[in-house]
Amino acid sequence: MKRSASNPKDAVPDKVPAKSGEANNHTQQNDIGLDSGNNSGNSDTGCNQHSKEEEPPQIPAVVVDEEEEQEQKQEILTSCVGGDQKVCLDASTCGCPQLEAEAVLDNRQLLAFQVRSRDIDWRQYVQPLDTRIRSGGVYLDKQADFVSNHRRAVDDQNRRELLVCHDMMGNYLEDRHFHSSEKYDDYRFLHWSAVDYFCYFSHKYVTIPPSGWLNAAHRHGVPVLGTYIVEADSLLVEVLASEESVDRTVAALTRLCLHFGFEGWLVNVEVTVPQKSMPNLHRFVRELRSATESQVPHGRVFWYDSVIETGALLWQNELNARNVDFFRISDAMLINYAWNDGHLERSASLARQEGSPQHRVFMGLDVFGRSRKGGFQSLDTMERIAQNGFSAGIFAPAWSFETLRNWQGYDISKANGDEEVNAAFLSRNESWWARLWPLLATHPYQALPFYTDFCVGSGQASFVRGSRDASATGRPFFNLSRQSLQPSVPLDKNARHCFHTAFTGGSSLEVINYERAFRLFVTDLVLPRGVLLLGYAYRMDDASRDHTFDVVVRLSPFQRHSQDLYLFCGSYNTNIVAPHLCYISPMDDPLPSGLAPVQLRQSSGLLGDGWRVRYYLARFDGPVVVKDIGLKCRRSLASTSDAYLGAIYVQGLFQEDWMATQSSQKASIDVYGRQLWEYLT
Repeated sequence: MKRSASNPKDAVPDKVPAKSGEANNHTQQNDIGLDSGNNSGNSDTGCNQHSKEEEPPQIPAVVVDEEEEQEQKQEILTSCVGGDQKVCLDASTCGCPQLEAEAVLDNRQLLAFQVRSRDIDWRQYVQPLDTRIRSGGVYLDKQADFVSNHRRAVDDQNRRELLVCHDMMGNYLEDRHFHSSEKYDDYRFLHWSAVDYFCYFSHKYVTIPPSGWLNAAHRHGVPVLGTYIVEADSLLVEVLASEESVDRTVAALTRLCLHFGFEGWLVNVEVTVPQKSMPNLHRFVRELRSATESQVPHGRVFWYDSVIETGALLWQNELNARNVDFFRISDAMLINYAWNDGHLERSASLARQEGSPQHRVFMGLDVFGRSRKGGFQSLDTMERIAQNGFSAGIFAPAWSFETLRNWQGYDISKANGDEEVNAAFLSRNESWWARLWPLLATHPYQALPFYTDFCVGSGQASFVRGSRDASATGRPFFNLSRQSLQPSVPLDKNARHCFHTAFTGGSSLEVINYERAFRLFVTDLVLPRGVLLLGYAYRMDDASRDHTFDVVVRLSPFQRHSQDLYLFCGSYNTNIVAPHLCYISPMDDPLPSGLAPVQLRQSSGLLGDGWRVRYYLARFDGPVVVKDIGLKCRRSLASTSDAYLGAIYVQGLFQEDWMATQSSQKASIDVYGRQLWEYLT
């Protein structure tokens, strides 16, 4: 997977070598926008042929010299007190290279487990993957940013998955260290709700994902793959020398997954393999999958379309008889990106013959546009993938950041970040993903309590309850471990991340769309007792009556999702309970102790920089499900004042909590008894 126009893997052949047999009391429908309209690298070939086959050397059983090991430990300790030491956010750790991600470069290092962090318990620094944070995917089609009941459930017939393969300038840049850097404008990935697998890619032998990426992905319920790539014959010759050397390598790779806390591997063999070594290559993939799935929680192994059954390095750009053996022994195959319509047809045919679902075949989409359309024309490529029922493997989505230097001459290399670079990247990134979103499946959030402060994992400063942190920890930062849950759909023209003011963390959402309600989160938040607690932090530069700020919640019955009710949580003279649309006011009275989280404590007055906190309590006469959370803000046409959302909290409470809360503003809504649901057609 090298960026090179002359690379043969980028070429789309005319013929294929071998065929195979998603305070204003208005109650009009347009408050929620229920209309159905759309909102608006090198030239290496990698083919190293052997003139004659030599007897492969046996991979040595590694014996670590104690004196050598002590020298390595002393080297680490010495580096801890060097001039490049980073300021730690946690006094119990240091900023030494032990907490820095690194690739494994050869088999000796791999088998001896020679990594700087071998004595670090990464469970202290990496959040484990919890897939319960989200539910099964839904297709939102062209209604992605509407607070809308339009959903198509993903099932076995229409399932398409998404692998995101992150390769940016070789990787292991500012993202490599646990505490990262002050380069707050660096590349950040935000659109986790559409992602099924995330791969951290480099051209090093064994690529171990950094902790920041692991934490950001795991927080969103996304498994992470490392990369096992072979671009030098000698490394693979050692591995495939015997069954024992294969098994030792598999055990070493599995140990890395368990030690660092990631879920599996993308295997990419980019060298010619001697025919007599092919049985051991098959054994390697088969045993790696078996060990990963049996020992690593949520373990997966992907095979990249490269080597064929003869051992030749010939990218097929399709699933066919020449690479199907690797498809059979892996969890999925990532197809090289130089495919055409014929490749799609033949791949679908063979998948049917194999009795395998097509979503196990991930067709490559290179955002840099090698072989097929990329950049802002990537939609054309994605449409072809989706229309033919395949999953997609998006390679190098950091295109939106890397190419800023070619677009109006932005300097993306400034060590302390650049405000213009940051804004330009986020805008381009949202626009790129918004174009593709109608074809992607969105995974709703389903875990309670639900909380986010919208931090993207970076900031020009850190904020605490609206006030800028003036301590050493308040400096600019880039640290993906600090990324909070992100919106379920691209913000694009509805809102943008703001860095000059925030409630907590490094950023907030600044509202752009004052015309209609727009979606932030797709959810399946079940309230079995029918009691909803919702809180949020907001800021309005002009708090006059001409400016309104509502968080919009769409609810449905527990088992009949063909009905819904819209709940506007704003500021009203009294609670308004009506069919289909209800408007409720925030509570002035204090909540019982323990109901509000420490991140969003209840407050009745202004906080730092004009931020405020609102809380709402509503009880329904039966179980309900929160299906969408959105935002609806209004301002006068002449106004240029801004509105911001800094945090949001949702929790389901007990009836006892409702009874214990003494407030005239809490809302009792008999949605079942009064038949307030709207029946959808």
